[in-house]
Amino acid sequence: MTLIVIAGATATGKSEIAVDLAQKLGGQIINADSMQVYKGMDIGTAKLPMDERKGISHHLLDVVDVKTDVTVAWYQEIARAKIDELLEAGIPTIIVGGTGFYIKAILDDLNFPETDPDVRLKLTEQAERIGADAMHKRLASLDPAAAAAIPKENVRRVVRALEVIEITGRPFTANLPRENSTKYPQAQQFGLVLDREKLDVRIDSRVEGMWSKGFVDEVESLIDQGLMEGKTARAALGYSQIIAMKEGLISEEEAKEETKRATRQYARRQETWFSRDPRITWVAVNSDRLAVIESSILKA
Repeated sequence: MTLIVIAGATATGKSEIAVDLAQKLGGQIINADSMQVYKGMDIGTAKLPMDERKGISHHLLDVVDVKTDVTVAWYQEIARAKIDELLEAGIPTIIVGGTGFYIKAILDDLNFPETDPDVRLKLTEQAERIGADAMHKRLASLDPAAAAAIPKENVRRVVRALEVIEITGRPFTANLPRENSTKYPQAQQFGLVLDREKLDVRIDSRVEGMWSKGFVDEVESLIDQGLMEGKTARAALGYSQIIAMKEGLISEEEAKEETKRATRQYARRQETWFSRDPRITWVAVNSDRLAVIESSILKA
């Protein structure tokens, strides 16, 4: 039962290599990007258009509307169900994405504590009062690993992590697995890595490309579809900056530059998160990635 993970920072070409690998193996793809689960969030999440998917079936793309706030526990359940279905049918399965917690939730036996409405309300009110930066700094002091994985712009996830810490008295990442608790021991993980300077150039170019493809129009359309009603989707990189622009808080050029800066910061957090997992085999972006990955698969 072939199960492959393609992970790494944003803009390293994960989606493209996953499609090429799926073609080689006759496999299908599971999305592990927390924002690509949303319908209509296409340009800003760099979702592969249909003609670039080369006929490969993609799962967990476009499954919820932008009003819906999704959770890692929800994702774990539906992702594992689809993976089990594909593996039982003998179909090679490729998980691809940059949301490290989603990938870990698939592979490992995480426990998700129940929510406490009173604690959640208290923390949400604090976030509204003191702001996202202060809440993220609090999380960083209590659980640096969680802060590295959760962008400060995603206030809902920061609040959730602080809620778990308050309920359990332990770091949010204390729920992460110890060795030998993986659900899929056969999984082979590969991480794409690129020199930081070159990655920054790629990120800046990608953001410029998003604007030229009509990113602002996409956000305006999603606002009409209820984007402002959901806390998760509206916090996505680029979307939150364009929302601020639409509200008159920043100019369009400032929104674009802030998107670049925030995306570069996010890439650093992704690198930090994935670097902690010794199960990942790192593959240079400028190498013959497909050949390297295929060789590793054959050796396993």
